[in-house]
Amino acid sequence: MVKKGQTFRSYSHELKVEAIRLHIEEGWTYRRIMEHLGIPDRHRLKVWMKKYKQLGEFGLMDQRGKEYVDQDRYVKKLKRENSMLKKCLKIWMREVQPISMRRSSK
Repeated sequence: MVKKGQTFRSYSHELKVEAIRLHIEEGWTYRRIMEHLGIPDRHRLKVWMKKYKQLGEFGLMDQRGKEYVDQDRYVKKLKRENSMLKKCLKIWMREVQPISMRRSSK
């Protein structure tokens, strides 16, 4: 849990890549990597490894506040949003149409 006044460490992309390389290519344990690179949190290494296995080096990049770099993923997101908006419009039209018909019949 985050505590008031707590500061967060940020790690460079190069350090993350080096940690992954040491684990995969050199066969180093997480503990040895932590001691060598000065990373206090073992969980952090596991998160980096998981992201690396899913997305490669791209997964290790800081994505906060950035637009989508992966074009296909961005297009799929837009299509989902468009589909949802079309469904909402249909529902809204069904609700509004009877109201406008009642007003015009008066």
